[in-house]
Amino acid sequence: VQLQASGGGLVQPGGSLRLSCVASGNIFGVNAMGWYRQAPGKRRELVASIVSNGGYRNYADSVKGRFTISRDNAKNTVYLQMNSLKPEDTAVYSCYLINLGKYYWGQGTQVTVSS
Repeated sequence: VQLQASGGGLVQPGGSLRLSCVASGNIFGVNAMGWYRQAPGKRRELVASIVSNGGYRNYADSVKGRFTISRDNAKNTVYLQMNSLKPEDTAVYSCYLINLGKYYWGQGTQVTVSS
């Protein structure tokens, strides 16, 4: 299984970005996808996750009401819509997939929120 993330960049405070992560390979049954982030000097934080049927979504308290996770199962793609971005959202964002009890990771994409 391989994951390819995209969509990071530089944005001003209050702006928006959408991250995408495409999974390929042998993916079976119910699975979960999501995003972690890690800022310099800080612990890695789970930002959001979603199961394959879309019935359960989980968000970090710090992003609730601002970020929305969604997925397109036909494309094996998970999205993270990030609105009202703050400087403290600056981090490397990494997508993941849990399939058959195993974690798979994509490369990180840098998100920088700065004026």
